[in-house]
Order: sequence, then structure tokens, then C-alpha cells
Amino acid sequence: MNIKMPKWFYQLASPKWSYDIMGMLMPWFGLAALLLLVTGIVWGLMFAPPDYQQGNSYRIIYIHVPSAILAQSCFMLMAVAGIIGMVWKMKVAHIVAKSAAPIGASMTIIALSTGAIWGKPTWGAWWVWDARLTSMLILLFLYLGIIALYSAFSNKASGDQAASILTLVGVVNIPIIKYSVEWWNTLHQPASFTLTKKPAMPPEMWVPLLIMVLGYYCFFAYVLMARTRIELLEREHKSGWVTALLTDTP
Repeated sequence: MNIKMPKWFYQLASPKWSYDIMGMLMPWFGLAALLLLVTGIVWGLMFAPPDYQQGNSYRIIYIHVPSAILAQSCFMLMAVAGIIGMVWKMKVAHIVAKSAAPIGASMTIIALSTGAIWGKPTWGAWWVWDARLTSMLILLFLYLGIIALYSAFSNKASGDQAASILTLVGVVNIPIIKYSVEWWNTLHQPASFTLTKKPAMPPEMWVPLLIMVLGYYCFFAYVLMARTRIELLEREHKSGWVTALLTDTP
């Protein structure tokens, strides 16, 4: 069955078009990220009320939760990009996936680190082999394995293919992370808010958290586009449009 895709989808296959459109979008995402993150962090750390059980130690949630959400979303994006790259032979999609991997790994490290800091006063230990924590650790190993695969092949296409396959295999870990607190007896608390349920926190706590999540996504988009543009220039350095671009650069 022939699936008709919108025009912009096929335009993304053009490295030059992708490079140009990302250059146009980056300042907007950068500005949005700055405004959202500053607003969210100031609100969350200075004006949100203390938790009735955890006191002020809960405030690390404004760093921990967005990074954990983004770590999982980034992996899903890589899986989708891998499928597009393999099915439609779209080189730019593979480049996006490769550019996203280090960002996702960094977010996973932040999530694990802040979780450990939060867990010490809450559980009395820096680390427990909790289902959610263990599955997040597996996610970090997957990220590191994917990054290693991209570097292991001298042929870029082979590295893209191998990394995409590992990403698609590893995507099964994402629902395990999400539902681990429901499937197993775990110390980790359930999600503070979801799209389908009323938030467990008062608005003065969850609104700055939502702002931080949006800020993280805007920051992720900005960094991803910056990394993708650099990777495009490296891979297309022999193309006429890159030569013309570098020639016109003062």
C-alpha cells in the first residue's frame, strides 16, 4: 500500500532544506527555552510551597521529572527517526537520531543522579534496585550502546543501520519504565500528573513543573537542531551547498 506523505515530509529528505529550516527555528526555541526554564526554576525553587511530608527536599522534582520524561521521549524520537531512515531511506532522519542520542544519555544521567539525591532523604539510601530505577539504568546502557555503534563503523550508513536496529529493540524498555510502578511492588512514587488524571499536587506545585517540562522540550529541540546542523555539515562537506555556504560565510 502506497502511503502518501505531506510535502514537508519529503522536503526533510533534503539536507540543505533541513539545515535552513532548523536555522530559522533555532532562535525561537532557544528564546522559549530560556523564558520557560527561568520562570519554572524560580517559581519552583522560590515560590512553590514546601511539601507537607518531604518539606523542601521535594523541589528537586523540578529538575528530576523533566529530565526523566525527556530521556524517554528522546529515545522514542530516535526510534521513529530510525524507522523513517530505514523505510524511506532518509539520511537526515538517521542524522537526527544520532544527534539525539548524546542528549538523551545526558538527560538519563541527570534523572538518575537527581533521583539518587532525592532518594537519600526519602528512602535513606542513594540507590535501591527499584524497578523504575533499574529500567532507567538500562535506558542509559542502551543510549551508550547506540552511541558506541555510531562510532564503531567507518561506513556511516552501516552505523546508522546498526544503531537504528538497537534503538528499535530497546524501545520495549520505555513502557517498562512508564508502567513499572504499576506492574511491580516498587518504592518509586507514581506519576505526579498525567494527561488523563487530576494532578496529585496543588496548582502552585504542578504548574511550575509543567513549565519546566515545556522548557526542557524547547531546550532539547534547540540543542538537537544545533547538533543536527553540525552533523549535516560534516556528512555533506563535499556537497555544493555546503561549499557555497562556507564560501559565503565571512
